[in-house]
Amino acid sequence: MTAREPLLRPLPLAELRPTQITVGFREVAAKRRRFAELSARAGDKFLGRHMIPTVLGPKGRHYVIDNHHLARALHEDAVEAILVSVVADLRALSKASFWRFLDNRGWCHPYDSQGERLGFDAIPNRIAKLKDDPYRSLAGELRHAGGYAKDLTPFSEFLWADFLRSRIKPTVVTEDFDAAVARALTLARSRDAAFLPGWCGPDPLD
Repeated sequence: MTAREPLLRPLPLAELRPTQITVGFREVAAKRRRFAELSARAGDKFLGRHMIPTVLGPKGRHYVIDNHHLARALHEDAVEAILVSVVADLRALSKASFWRFLDNRGWCHPYDSQGERLGFDAIPNRIAKLKDDPYRSLAGELRHAGGYAKDLTPFSEFLWADFLRSRIKPTVVTEDFDAAVARALTLARSRDAAFLPGWCGPDPLD
């Protein structure tokens, strides 16, 4: 596929289609609070600077390949339209070929809130139908707390979420989030996490 400049255009949020099953609702709430603060000063400028990357799929529909949390936050705040950046035109592909292509490029994440891979048909067809994965919120907060560095690996936060999922009980995450973050920080610096993107622990060879 030849590189080209992305096409920028406003699009109704209701028309955007996800390429993953879950987001972290706690992280969505944090983005809503941030957007509310910015809107009081310069909400339009914020929307002008934050574009949602999409690919065109079957029937010309726009599929979000990043910034699902932002899209969900704006949807919950009743924002009607957002600028999108079309990075690939895949309208010529069949539905099955389209999803296989996204999967091979790391542009979709068909995993549920238990970290289990499902079929592509389990991916919701609306931003409003995205489900909550509390461990994705924990992984996001862990990065903000300095537990690991931002990384370009696709869905790196979900890799961290799955690492934490098997080591921190769900009741701790849902009932004492601060304690979960503290535990996650300790785990993040352990050598058990050395394989994860953005790891900031000690040299695993020491």
